Formats: sequence, structure tokens, C-alpha cells
Amino acid sequence: MIGILIYEDNNGLRESLESLLTLTPDLLLLGAFPRADDIVQQVEHFKPEVILMDIEMPGITGIEAVQKVRAINKQVHIIMITVFDDSKSVLDAICAGASGYLLKKHISDRLPEAIQQVMHGEPPMSPGIARMIITGMHAMTSPPAAATGAADYKLSTREQEILAHLAKGKSLKAMASELYISIDTVRTHIKKIYEKLQVHTQTEAVSKAINERLV
Repeated sequence: MIGILIYEDNNGLRESLESLLTLTPDLLLLGAFPRADDIVQQVEHFKPEVILMDIEMPGITGIEAVQKVRAINKQVHIIMITVFDDSKSVLDAICAGASGYLLKKHISDRLPEAIQQVMHGEPPMSPGIARMIITGMHAMTSPPAAATGAADYKLSTREQEILAHLAKGKSLKAMASELYISIDTVRTHIKKIYEKLQVHTQTEAVSKAINERLV
């Protein structure tokens, strides 16, 4: 069972999310809250595997909540739920450590799939947002005096290829198709990439890859 916490201030949407999770096999609703002010204590108490986080809430915002969670927990997957997918808030949330995002209008159709995706290392994120992240990171990063190089992390040629695809925001399905391998093989490579780079999320992997000129 995948344990899930919900943070959403709209009562109707929060109740809909609760019902959807309760009716979905293999998903376990641990708690649902209208505010994230006590998120640190709640995450430590419930130990969720996935958090559904509204970006705009009273009290601390979703972005601030992500930052608080990442200060104590690097492993939990955080999916932002938002009205618009091209806002700076989504980009800020991803850069703060969110695993991906889901549009509110798609929740009823795509939430279970998005949770399974994120659990298998495929954060729900549009190519547009991925490009925004890469552009922003390149802008903030000055060329190092000496590039670390993929060789220092002992990344194989295939792992370097997949890391480059991750940086472009491509889905597991797209990577598998382009590289002529199975999705399970892609997942295995991604797991090894995370281990070698000592990261836990796609955002962290892409950030490290760009900062150290691995892609």
C-alpha cells in the first residue's frame, strides 16, 4: 500500500481526493488537511510515501511546505496540484524539491496513474516545465573551471544517455521507445543513476547533471 497525505484548502476538492484515494486499490489515505502549517510533525508522524500538495493555501504556501519537508525528508514524493501548468509557482515548487505536478482539472482521470508514475521514478511533469527548469538552472550556473565529468560518477554510456533524456523531461515510455529497451530497463538505469549521483529525485539528478556539466 502507498501511504498518502493530502494538503488542499478547497473543501470540495479535498473531499473528492479523499474519496478517490479510498476507492483506489493499493492507495492508503493517511490524512487530509486544509493547511500545511504543521506539515513537519505530520510527515514525521504518518511517514507518507506520497504527498499531494496544493500550491496556494492559507498559512504557509505549498512551496514553503515543500521546502520544510525536504529539510527533514528527501525520499517522500511530492506532487503539486495546481490550476495552471505554466506558472512560475510550479517552477518554483519543482526547484524547491517537488517531484512533479498534476493539473486540478485532470485529477479525477490521472491521479492514480500519476502516483504510480512518481513511485516508479517518472515524475509527472510536462516537457514545457522541464525546459523551464533546465533553462533556469543553466542561467544560474556559471561554467566550472574543470568539469567533474560523468566518468567520475562511473556512469555508463547508457546511463549518460538516460540522464540526458531525463534532463529533457522525457517520459519513461518515450525513453524506452527511443533507446529500444523496456520501460523496466529504463527504471533500473534511473535507479542506478540516482545511486551513483547520490540523489533521490529527478529534479536533484537534473540539477546535479547541469551544475556539474554531466549533460
